[in-house]
Amino acid sequence: MSGRNAEYSPMKKNDLPTTDDDMLPEYDFRGGVRGKYARDYGRNRNLRVLDPDLLAVFPDSDSVNEALRELLRVRASIQPLPPDR
Repeated sequence: MSGRNAEYSPMKKNDLPTTDDDMLPEYDFRGGVRGKYARDYGRNRNLRVLDPDLLAVFPDSDSVNEALRELLRVRASIQPLPPDR
């Protein structure tokens, strides 16, 4: 080898080409893993968006879950109406 050591890099950080997109030269993805989270994408669909008026009443997930469980208990305790003849 012509006097190069193991740490030699043909391009320095400042020599990296720049483009007109949002990527800045200091972004370095050389240690990244492609598709690391792709397997899990779409599996966790438990996110629900509440309207602003409900956010004031239900400040966290626990309060939403408690209210929904109570609603299910009330619904289960109601006798169904007999069908019309």
